[in-house]
Amino acid sequence: MRLVRGWAWAVACAGLVAVSGSSWIGRAGVAAQQRPAPATAAPAVPAALKGDVAHGRYLVEKVAMCGECHSARDQAGTIIETTRLRGGSMPARVPWPADWPLQVPRILGLPAYTDAEAMRLLTEGAIKRNGTKARAPMPRYYMTPQDAADVVAFLRSL
Repeated sequence: MRLVRGWAWAVACAGLVAVSGSSWIGRAGVAAQQRPAPATAAPAVPAALKGDVAHGRYLVEKVAMCGECHSARDQAGTIIETTRLRGGSMPARVPWPADWPLQVPRILGLPAYTDAEAMRLLTEGAIKRNGTKARAPMPRYYMTPQDAADVVAFLRSL
């Protein structure tokens, strides 16, 4: 009986160490996400990759819902249709002190982004043109190259 209790205690301690270790690793993972990514050149877009505008529209409007943040809103919080995808004030406030302007950029037409930079943003976890990660609340997209090409094609078509 004493041997069984000894094993039970050992297993419980091992579980506690595993849980506390995983939470430490989790915190380290969060810290790693907040560090800037190394500045690397955006990969070239494969020449065979052609974007499907209709599928890109579906991804932008129904899946990623880009217009929810990249559009201005009126006093009631309703998106102003004439500003859809043209940027504006960030509709969500971050819960920590923000040291940057709370404005979201225009994505209509993808100004200032090359196709390769836009593909990297959408496939590698929100890597901006300068090689750093976009700040929260920008989602970390890891789209397939084809889906990203479709989104780029749609946004360029506007």
